[in-house]
Amino acid sequence: MTSRLVKAKLIATEQAAPDIEFMFNPSQLDFSQQINLTKSSGARTGRGLPKVSFAYPEPCKLSINNIIFDTYESGTSVLTHLKKFEKAVNFAEAGAGQEKRPPVYIFTWGDQQYLRCFVQSLNYSLTLFLPDGTPVRAKVNLTLEEVDESISQPGMGTSSSVDRTGDSRSSRS
Repeated sequence: MTSRLVKAKLIATEQAAPDIEFMFNPSQLDFSQQINLTKSSGARTGRGLPKVSFAYPEPCKLSINNIIFDTYESGTSVLTHLKKFEKAVNFAEAGAGQEKRPPVYIFTWGDQQYLRCFVQSLNYSLTLFLPDGTPVRAKVNLTLEEVDESISQPGMGTSSSVDRTGDSRSSRS
């Protein structure tokens, strides 16, 4: 049984942003999720603990650290690879999210689609340079945050963008 190497990718859900293919696959994927609570001030359980209400779940976050990009062999600047990541943490330049939100991606690796997301944070270090100062290696850290599918679909607005003129309880009966 032979297996082929498949690179991890951030696949853009709209053509407004480029897909981002990792040069080297990550060694680890760190997922985190939490649920928000509302504590009742003064209300206590029989054991003296504060009473809590479960408010809502936070979106899943995926941290991918130490993603290596290396262009030493070709002698070209590694910054060209980082430009796609920099575009990912700015508002979309075209499409449904133009100047409203960052591009939405699907993080995939092989047959697995892990997360529909946006790039919440990007940090990178330039770690190797040619004698003329050209950066040829970078180490990238990403935090991806899950988004609902409706975020990237054209025509899907929030309740604040829906025209509710004449909409009342009495008009519905």
